[in-house]
Amino acid sequence: MHEKTIIHKTLRVPAGTGAAGDGTAVARQLDAALLDVGFAASRALLDHVGGLAPAPAMELAATVVSAVRELVGDHVAHNTYFIGFPDGVPDTLEFWTERLQAAVLAGGGDVTVLPGWLNLLDLPGYGSYQHSYAEMLAVHDELIASVGDRLTVLHLGDTAEREAQRLYLALAGSVTPLGEADLAILSELAVTCADGPQPEVIPVRENRAVLNGIRLVLGRPLVAVDTTTDVLRLACQVSGGDVSLAEPTRFRAFRRPERRILLAALDTVIGASPAKLADVARYAERWKRLGERLHPHEYGQWPQAQAVFAVARGERRVPTLAGRAETAIRDGRVGRAATVLSAAPGLLLRSADRLLRIAPESERAAVIDTVTGALGSASGRVLLSLREHVGNRRTPDTARMYVNRFRRSWVGPDTRAPLPAELVEELSALLDDEISARLPEWEHPLLVDPDVLDVALPLSGKASESGFAVLPRGSRAPVSGELLRFFMYWRQTARHTDYDLSMLLLDEGFHSAGQVSWTNLRGSGMVHSGDITSAENGATEFIDVPLTIEAPYVVPQVNIYSGESFEEVAESMFGYQTRTKEQKGAPFEPRAVRARSQMRGRGRVALPVVFVKGETGWQALWLHLYLHGHPAFNRVEDNTFTTAHRVRALVERQYLTVSYLVDRWRARTGVTVWDGALPDEPVTFVGVEAPDGLPEGSEIYTLDRLSELIPG
Repeated sequence: MHEKTIIHKTLRVPAGTGAAGDGTAVARQLDAALLDVGFAASRALLDHVGGLAPAPAMELAATVVSAVRELVGDHVAHNTYFIGFPDGVPDTLEFWTERLQAAVLAGGGDVTVLPGWLNLLDLPGYGSYQHSYAEMLAVHDELIASVGDRLTVLHLGDTAEREAQRLYLALAGSVTPLGEADLAILSELAVTCADGPQPEVIPVRENRAVLNGIRLVLGRPLVAVDTTTDVLRLACQVSGGDVSLAEPTRFRAFRRPERRILLAALDTVIGASPAKLADVARYAERWKRLGERLHPHEYGQWPQAQAVFAVARGERRVPTLAGRAETAIRDGRVGRAATVLSAAPGLLLRSADRLLRIAPESERAAVIDTVTGALGSASGRVLLSLREHVGNRRTPDTARMYVNRFRRSWVGPDTRAPLPAELVEELSALLDDEISARLPEWEHPLLVDPDVLDVALPLSGKASESGFAVLPRGSRAPVSGELLRFFMYWRQTARHTDYDLSMLLLDEGFHSAGQVSWTNLRGSGMVHSGDITSAENGATEFIDVPLTIEAPYVVPQVNIYSGESFEEVAESMFGYQTRTKEQKGAPFEPRAVRARSQMRGRGRVALPVVFVKGETGWQALWLHLYLHGHPAFNRVEDNTFTTAHRVRALVERQYLTVSYLVDRWRARTGVTVWDGALPDEPVTFVGVEAPDGLPEGSEIYTLDRLSELIPG
């Protein structure tokens, strides 16, 4: 039941378990069908399909083709407003005039015309398809093959059960927080894998809540509950709420056995460490709401659990670690504040910049010693986050950007004083040593795909979207070809919804250099496919951008003009294709798709990626940002300033990438940059995708496993 999910996440095809036979003909058909959508089956996968009887072979092949079509967005019909796009798209004013003339010839109809104002949506034929998808395809030639077309290899995996177990253990044991889509997958797999092997350690507390939610419903013992907040997250999870605790949850009624499990867990946590009552005040209102559902006063056998709700109600005061540190700072004792925070190494390291900035010269050495002493106790993710942060603190940021877990972004001035250069070097060296000491020792030589070196370390799944070839925020990917084609698809759920694909050009100073949108259909070789204003059955818009364009920054964006949000629509996606000038084909060609991402963030304007022209050519720099925008009528002309600020903040920031870890490994093992030739002996391969034919025994780390390179 998880075959498609496994293919989407890992590019591994679970082995079929049907009867053996001669499925050679099906294997040939599968090979041809995959090539049409830019995929290729590995030799092992083709041999496996060919060794199945025709019926199970065909069933497996159908699953594979369906999965990869969904992966690149080929499972829906991508029609265009102008049937010949990119040819035959008129000038904007010419098009509006033509639509107005049609309205006049039709007797005016319901067109609303006021002095200086015309409602385009009333014009006959505006915003709705005037031809079928089949009619649109009929006017386009087949895609001309190019050596630069994408070809993604699918590999043969183990059985579906074992692949599901493998994916479950990887997600549950991840050392970095998962995104919303992966948390949903983990929840589904937790039910299937409840009786199988379990991860030895579950570092991320949101993952613990998901797994314990399943265990609570099944009446199983809870695992890895060691704070009061773990219990609160669990209650939110089984109530269908937010396990990240970013938003309040409406708690459901709990069965008596569930109440006993939750209260017993609280009692155990506080009994082992009464100081953990300090965590309760942060979420006091939620604890009070939960207490209304758990009835702790009925369970006198767990007095420590009752103390939790006494703190929430304000009947008992427990000073928090952060509160004690703030008191010390107000008293001018910064060194004392660092000592207090050392009880929570992660919190101390997240506060290190502030402490070092405000510490007087007489206390700075003590603060550095305290921070240094905490390095060995903090998680690898915290160490890497601090290392990236320190590397950006030599000078003030042009604009300081804040991004929350929902990918909503804010920009403000950077009023922080820079850290002294010698302090940055000292901290960086200390962090480099600690991180290097935690990296794994490889059994085989390290072989690294150069395309993965600029991929930002996946320190949080919340800084990305699900999809195909989607990279974490701050990652850069090379862009080949001569033409960029953006595509955006959406399908409304219940009410009229209008999304608008737009594009902003920025010059070297990050000032506007032009735009293409429904208000400006073409210019300087750039072409918009036409404005679709409703998507009951789904709708697509495209923009073509020749890579000979002079502007160094190309910023596609999706604006919600009216209707449902990105979280409310039935489906929404953004992606880009690359082509040569000679390649025609349909507007959407799956073989030309380089990346496709979901759009599920909060905000009314989506900024998935920016394309940057550098000395070596064009690169895609992933943003994964959302602007608050207006409730309706968002347009690219109205958010130029806010978009430019965010793009500049991301472009100028130095991210820790895979190359950082590779540099750490060079000091201890042989590292070879892959030139496309297959090695003769087993290797540890790190790359965007795994090539076919690596020697047996090789260990492979591709996009789905990069988080496993983050030390614990």
